[in-house]
Amino acid sequence: MKKLFILSIFSLLIIAITSSCARKGSPTGGPKDSIAPVMVTATPEYEAINFNSKKIKLQFDEYVKFKDLNKQLIVSPPLKHQSDITPVGTASKKITIKINDTLKENTTYSFNFGNSIVDNNEGNPLGSFKYVFSTGSYVDSLEIYGLVKDSYERVFDTEISVLLFEVTEDYNDSIIYKEKPSYMTNTLDSIVFDITNIKEGTYQLVALKDYNNNYQFDPRDDKIAFSENYINIPTDSFFSLNLFKEAPAFKLKRPLEKRVGKIIFGYEGERKGLDIKLLTKTPKDFKSFIAKEKDKDTLNFWFTPFEADSLQFLVKKDTLEKKYTVKLRKKKLDSLDITAPINGSLHPKDTFYLESNFPFASVDPENIYVTDQDTLAVTFQPSFNKEKSKLYIDFERIRNGSYQIDILPNAFQSFHGKTNDTLQYILKTQDIEAFAILELNIKNPNNKNLIVELLSGKDDFVVEKRITSKSENYEFIDLKPATYLVRIIFDDNKNKIWDTGNFLNKIQPEKVYYFETELKLKANWTVNETIDIESIP
Repeated sequence: MKKLFILSIFSLLIIAITSSCARKGSPTGGPKDSIAPVMVTATPEYEAINFNSKKIKLQFDEYVKFKDLNKQLIVSPPLKHQSDITPVGTASKKITIKINDTLKENTTYSFNFGNSIVDNNEGNPLGSFKYVFSTGSYVDSLEIYGLVKDSYERVFDTEISVLLFEVTEDYNDSIIYKEKPSYMTNTLDSIVFDITNIKEGTYQLVALKDYNNNYQFDPRDDKIAFSENYINIPTDSFFSLNLFKEAPAFKLKRPLEKRVGKIIFGYEGERKGLDIKLLTKTPKDFKSFIAKEKDKDTLNFWFTPFEADSLQFLVKKDTLEKKYTVKLRKKKLDSLDITAPINGSLHPKDTFYLESNFPFASVDPENIYVTDQDTLAVTFQPSFNKEKSKLYIDFERIRNGSYQIDILPNAFQSFHGKTNDTLQYILKTQDIEAFAILELNIKNPNNKNLIVELLSGKDDFVVEKRITSKSENYEFIDLKPATYLVRIIFDDNKNKIWDTGNFLNKIQPEKVYYFETELKLKANWTVNETIDIESIP
């Protein structure tokens, strides 16, 4: 029996050795660590009262390190001087905070580390970790929460600073431009916010896309959102804030010569009422006009060149009245550059046009010919846009047709006397079955002024309809097969555009709603949708 037991043990050893020799490679090391680190002690203790220390020590149950500390750490209320937090770049079981500021009396402070503290091995975050203390006899425990979304764009901003300014007898709205808030937090990678450890009181709630990271509103750079009324804490309210960029105050940039016969006046803000007058004496055949630059806050002063070293202008707007002298240095007139943005396929809603780097002055229809696929002449009508930068050639066309546009030399002349060479364009139209139709039933019982827009691609504008009636079916025809979004602007002031807000004037931006369903339209399809305006939150 003893021999049998020894043989059995020997056999097991042989099997174990054989198995070990056959299995090559490194051992797995067990299951992956997925447990977040834990703070075991804090000196002074967490939520300490009558705090008067300059150094805080936090001890953890394992080695930890920082990840995006500068991005995630929020100290509320903000400190004037940044605290020293160590270690940086190495792992340790202890984190030390050295406070380099004089703390306010009877104030609860919070060092919110977000998700910046992670374990050294697997990077498991100690989620939403914060250290709280009070310089008074108790820790404030009130809080508010809510969300911040963009007032116009569908895609939301992240890392929004949400600020509370205490409303006392010394408070005025200009404080947000020059002082730091009483409390703050950050949305990090979401749109949700939560400000904790607040004392009872009245506050102005503000959110900033704070590009300068100074916790103050810089209208030139920052987006802002704000509560319409002061809020009283404690409160059970959930706050929804709409972020927007204020329209800048009007500012005129110094005018300069862009090319021979063209001076540009750059500006910021609303240009309505801007008057530009040339003071320099000009010859009898002198011509000029002013036109806005496409997609730029710039006015172009076009003029026929003459012998002069400089031009002097008087600019007026509201209380602004200033003279500018523009030196003329360029000597050579640029060549005429003509482009045709529409070439090849012509959409039923589009009109063929030519675009020029100089304003058009005149057109001779006798030197333009439009023919169809049977080489038969097609009647057309030429016209210029307001800025005279585009020459439209509008003609009757049929579905699934082919057209040729021939433009002979001297068919048109630019503002500076330049003429065109021979140009030719081939255009085709598609059959009606190549497009889709969208039918929207808009229920609008209170006759609100609405702008209903269709967007495609990366929220690119396609077409719009303006609506004021109670309930009606609206048809969007000849839509290219694609995925579309519906954006609805509540045009409260009836000026046919979306208006942003203004903090000092306590004006909120006009409401914008995105229909939650993406509309996938295919060729020769008709899609029907109903939108009830009163159900929009």
